Amino acid sequence: MKRRKFIKHLTKNGCYLLREGKKHSLFYNPANGKISTIPRHPDIKQFTAEKICKDLDVSLPLGK
Repeated sequence: MKRRKFIKHLTKNGCYLLREGKKHSLFYNPANGKISTIPRHPDIKQFTAEKICKDLDVSLPLGK
């Protein structure tokens, strides 16, 4: 999955960017106070996307 598409999915589900790092970005879900890191690669593996969604308690993105 493309990183931009995944970030759009997270923001539509109420998460927002907390801060940027060199290799990762931290996203925060204010509904439950959970934080997760997102790698700064052009493509994010499906397993990684599922883990991030589970960490933030958001639905899984449809499609690849």
